Parts: sequence; structure tokens; C-alpha cells
Amino acid sequence: MSEVTLTAETGREHGTRPSRRIRREGRVPGVVYGAGEEAVTLSVDRKELRRVLSTDAGVNALITLQVDGESHLTVVRELQRHPVRREVTHVDFLKVDPTAPIEVEVPIRLVGEARQVSTSGGITEQRITVLKVLVRPDAIPDSIEVDITDMTLDRSILVGDLTLPDGVTSTTNPQQAVVTAELTRAAVRAGSQDEEGEAGGDEGGGEAGADE
Repeated sequence: MSEVTLTAETGREHGTRPSRRIRREGRVPGVVYGAGEEAVTLSVDRKELRRVLSTDAGVNALITLQVDGESHLTVVRELQRHPVRREVTHVDFLKVDPTAPIEVEVPIRLVGEARQVSTSGGITEQRITVLKVLVRPDAIPDSIEVDITDMTLDRSILVGDLTLPDGVTSTTNPQQAVVTAELTRAAVRAGSQDEEGEAGGDEGGGEAGADE
């Protein structure tokens, strides 16, 4: 995973009013903590934060945070967003040791096409979109790929079925379904109508035989 750099400013005031002023200035209030050190309040440029979170790594980007002339290797631990505009209103950075595993959520990406499912009148459904894993900060994968090519209607792909990259350990329940396959409503209705038609035909044939 490539590292990105972000410069932070310290000395911001606490409270709702100062935070609003910071946001009006195009900055995002936040805090950096970890490594057994006291938390430090700070702010970062909103556009620059968006830039470092727009790489393939997304929110799991490994960020070199420049704070008062010192560099800290960090990851974003929490993002708070405006409920309507969805812009970031607060960010928490966690100082990390590149050799010590941490728990993060990695996006799950489906690849391939489940032809057997679609030709049988079914569809696939992705039940979870992220996987919680333990991994070294410098080895966080951008995503976990799940191949659905060989899926059939009678089979689900569980967390325990996934092939994870070296050094990545799942902390999600291994029995949790990642992808399932089921008949569409139209296919279920068509099957019910066929059964009713067959049942009606059998009854009709029986009556005809009795009359004879």
C-alpha cells in the first residue's frame, strides 16, 4: 500500500462554535491519538483530506500526518459526516506501528458472473459489503475479491470460504454469508403456476378415466 501525506494544524479551540468556524474556513476539525501518547486536537484542509481518501485504499489509506514539524504514521479511525450533505465534519486519526496488526474494514468486491444462477432464473445478493480483518497497516488490501463464477442456486459463499491475502486474518464470523443466490419472484411465480397447471391436468385426466 502506498503512503500519502497530509499536513495538520494544531492549537484549535474546543467546542461547537470554534468547530463551525473552522469548517467555514474550509478545514475539518479532528484529533490524533495512539502510541501511548496524549490525544492532540487539530484540523486539516478539507480538499486535502478528500484527496488522501480518494486513492484506491479509500478510508484505509496509510497517512503520514505532519503535525508541528513531526511525522506520524496514521490511519483514519473514524469519520463523522453531515447527515444531509454527507461532507466530513470531524476526523479521528490513529497513530500506528507498521509492523503491528490492527483491525480494519476492507471492502468486498464481487468478480465474475454467476451464469448458472441467472440461467436457472435466480439472482445473487451480496449480504455484506465489508470484511473486518486483522492486518499490518502497511499490508491493508484495497479490497477483498470474491469470485462468484461457479455459484449455483443451492450454494452460498460464506466468510469462511474466502481466500484472503497473506497476512490478512478475518475477525468476522466465518458462518456469515457473503453472497447468496435465490430465485427471482418471477421465477417463483412461474414455478407455482406450472405446478398448479400440472395438478389441474392430473385431476382432469382422472375424471375422464372415471367417466369412461
